[in-house]
Amino acid sequence: MTANYDNAAFFYDKLSRLVYGKALINAQLYLLKFVPPNSSVLIVGGGTGWILDELSAIHYSGLAITYVEVSAKMTALAQKRNTGLNKVVFINDAIENTPTAETFDVVITPFLFDNFTEETLEKVFQHIHSQLKPKGLWLCTDFKLTGPLWQKLLLKSMYVFFKILCGIETLKLPAIDKQFSKHGYKTIAAKTFYGKFIMSTIYQRQ
Repeated sequence: MTANYDNAAFFYDKLSRLVYGKALINAQLYLLKFVPPNSSVLIVGGGTGWILDELSAIHYSGLAITYVEVSAKMTALAQKRNTGLNKVVFINDAIENTPTAETFDVVITPFLFDNFTEETLEKVFQHIHSQLKPKGLWLCTDFKLTGPLWQKLLLKSMYVFFKILCGIETLKLPAIDKQFSKHGYKTIAAKTFYGKFIMSTIYQRQ
């Protein structure tokens, strides 16, 4: 079952700021400076699309962006964003249902993989991996359990909340790092946020 955030579309950003302050935003902003000019970019699970505003503030033109979001309400909000003179194609569907003919210089997955079981993660990861060019960059930010009990409690409460509201399929954080290692990605840079509970990593496909 694919999680759908339609029920949370109109308060998701406000809720994230209430819980995390600007940590979720800053974790994603860190990634954007690694996007090269004039590149083709695949954004998967971009939510309300504020990331498009920020990306276009860095690159007002020259980008070819494909924006994949399973929530129709999130997609509608994203379509209202300022994208400058960049070319943007919006796809309202699960990424695993999108064609693989096109390949990209950059993939951005902001807080995508925490929605999946290990089995689904492997399938979705492989699908996205097939759309990234060799030497392409994969910009990933997501939660990471680093030990403290408060992280486990907060993560558990989020899972229960979004499982009830949005139908996410898991109550457990999958092994995201394992997929990048398995597919031979090289870590270019990384930074943690919110007490090391959030990890933003720039990977390069070899």
